[in-house]
Amino acid sequence: MLLSANKLSFGYAGDPLLEEVTFQLNEGERVGLIGPNGEGKTTLLKLLLGELEPESGELFVKNGAKIGYLAQNGGYSSENTVEEEMREIFQEDERLIAALRETEAAISKADAFSKEYAVLTAKYESLNKQIAARDSYHFEVRIAAVLSGMGFSDRKQQRINTMSGGEKTRLQLCRLLLESPDLLILDEPTNHLDVKTLFWLEEYLASYKGAILTVSHDRYFLDRIVKIVYELENKKLTVYKGNYSKYKILKAERVAHILKEYEKQQVERAHLQDYVDRNLVRASTTKSAQSRRHKLETMELIEKPVLPPTPPRFSFSYEQKPYENVLEINGLRLTAGETLLLENCTLSVVRGEKCAVVGDNGTGKSTLLKRILSKKDPAVKLGRFVKTAAYFQENENLSPENTVLAELWERHVAWDQTKVRSVLAQSGLYEEDVDKKVRMLSGGERAKLALAVFECEGGNFLLLDEPTNHLDLPARESLEDALKRFDGTLLFVSHDRYFINALATKIVELENGQANEYKCSYAEYAEEKRKIREQEEQRKNIQSVPAPTKTTNYRTKEDRAKEARAKERARKIEKEIEALEREEEELNLSLSDPAVTGNFALLNEKCTRLEEIHSQTEKLYEEYETLL
Repeated sequence: MLLSANKLSFGYAGDPLLEEVTFQLNEGERVGLIGPNGEGKTTLLKLLLGELEPESGELFVKNGAKIGYLAQNGGYSSENTVEEEMREIFQEDERLIAALRETEAAISKADAFSKEYAVLTAKYESLNKQIAARDSYHFEVRIAAVLSGMGFSDRKQQRINTMSGGEKTRLQLCRLLLESPDLLILDEPTNHLDVKTLFWLEEYLASYKGAILTVSHDRYFLDRIVKIVYELENKKLTVYKGNYSKYKILKAERVAHILKEYEKQQVERAHLQDYVDRNLVRASTTKSAQSRRHKLETMELIEKPVLPPTPPRFSFSYEQKPYENVLEINGLRLTAGETLLLENCTLSVVRGEKCAVVGDNGTGKSTLLKRILSKKDPAVKLGRFVKTAAYFQENENLSPENTVLAELWERHVAWDQTKVRSVLAQSGLYEEDVDKKVRMLSGGERAKLALAVFECEGGNFLLLDEPTNHLDLPARESLEDALKRFDGTLLFVSHDRYFINALATKIVELENGQANEYKCSYAEYAEEKRKIREQEEQRKNIQSVPAPTKTTNYRTKEDRAKEARAKERARKIEKEIEALEREEEELNLSLSDPAVTGNFALLNEKCTRLEEIHSQTEKLYEEYETLL
């Protein structure tokens, strides 16, 4: 057990936020902490880290347990370069290796029968054990692998204080991964990461030896990483075994069960109370009525489950079907300023397809959607009877000075106020919201208003740019359900992989100036891309591995015949050690190649060979000492 909480309670200014929170987190567990905004997730993390003191309850942390914490928007200040910052973590490893080399040199000069020699060999053995326990020889390999995976392989000499806030957060995550704490606490770790880095991080965390506690709205990440879900809701914490998808099923079953038991008890209480009311004053039934009253008074009441607030409801419909070919793009050239995004691009979308546009940041995903919507490029042709409707994450189509009510009503002047208010309410904007200025809305409220406007346009070809930004999980899932039911055509951009996986029937990947089509689900696309990456890495590694150098074979027949002679054997061992050290240098040189550090199979093979060299060298030194 790493830590446990027993009836922890905490509040601000007398307003309770957490009440009797109880759980136990064990070594190696993978836990996801979820809950609506404002329910106390960050507060709970601060209690676990000792930054806040609970008002009541007990918190136990295993003695000596090392905890690493990645804040959602934590600052990271350093004058170091990226490489200097990472190497600081392994100062003790560098010291041990340097001490071992010094001891080796001293042993070679000491008298084999002296007290000094005995002391040095004992020190050498102790240092070797410490190095093996810490895996010190591989610290440079670990640095290279993590920096490469997190996108810093070509920025090792950049000063950290010159980086953006998102880059600093990513770099702080690099440091935490290299420090390998017993418990890794991560608050929204997938923010600021592109898809390629996300997949690398998930693979790395899957093999992480320590425990992980993560707060995340990334459902795809939660499904791949966590095995237990802690939900904070209504000041209470509930534990569910399984990933996010399993949690949804278990929670629905739990709420349904508690509600059924509550209603059953209420019926029983009503019957008992009715009997008491009718029979308490009658002499013949007084005792039985008193017995039932006592049962009522001592009955342990089942608390009515607090049902989650009703999420927004969306519905997309249209009046006229388009022809089969909804969109045809041929020879499109797309630029952003002086930057070429797409060259001679081709793309086709047929009626009913739900196409997700994916690719690294800056490849032109949003620009492509805007070019299609403009209807001014001869390379872009929309089919007959196609009616487009668009949602963009910036919500630029909203008027900041309008009220919420006016923003929708001005677009549909024939509607009465009741209908406008009804549409807004279904989108999660209620009586207290409709008179607010658009500029005063929160990000989530503005997104709901933009979606309400969007669904009322009645498009049969919907273009969406990051529609889940600013939406909480229930709102995201409601939007997913509505778009699943929509039988028209979708072309959307999203970083929400769970959202993509739930909707997409085709993936359009923007890469190297082209739009590559994958007619499959997102999960199948991700697996295909993983296989392609592995093949490319293997090909690069085969090309980058240097040809083996010829080594002189010192074990001739004459050498074997003279093996009994100590001096000859000692000279032979010296040469073998020299050859092993040369091979070690060549291996360490190859491990600095990003193509090697990015290929886990090849990386493990080289690391295994390094361990074999260290073991062989140690045995040869031991034999050498006996000969001397």
